[in-house]
Amino acid sequence: MLGWLCVTLGVAFSSALIPVVSVEVFVLGLAAAQPTLHWFALGLVVAVGQLAGKSIFYLAARGSIKLPKKLHDKLHARLHRERPPSARRERWHARTEWLRTKLDALRDRCHRHPHWMTGTYGVSSIVGLPPFMATTVLAGLVRMPLSTFLAAGLAGRMIRFSALAAAPAVFSGWLHF
Repeated sequence: MLGWLCVTLGVAFSSALIPVVSVEVFVLGLAAAQPTLHWFALGLVVAVGQLAGKSIFYLAARGSIKLPKKLHDKLHARLHRERPPSARRERWHARTEWLRTKLDALRDRCHRHPHWMTGTYGVSSIVGLPPFMATTVLAGLVRMPLSTFLAAGLAGRMIRFSALAAAPAVFSGWLHF
């Protein structure tokens, strides 16, 4: 039992870092295959693993984690290389400028209404809409307090994954549309 919980922690952590890994499918499969695992323990382990992984994105967006110098230099060298102008690059620059403006407006709104961001992040941690990865990064950008980030995220993720682990037969039917 402890072995499965350790594997689950690793899968949850990796799915937080690499979004193509589906911890939901893993939880459904594990809960169906190992009925002796308690649904609450499974939900708690997945929530802790998810928050541990997402905290890296949160701290990076907040500016608390810096890229290693080698990666930072490569990124900036690629961004600041002289390139001949192209229409495609100009369109892309215009699109990203629009996005940057929208993100700045959203960040200002989150600063003015911090409870709105906490509510959005909490709902996202349970439902997944807006995407949990996006709200994690946004929480870091607007400098949501770490305690609020961890409390809301852990509670929401526990609800989500405990429900999945408690009723794998109900939720597994959704996967066969």
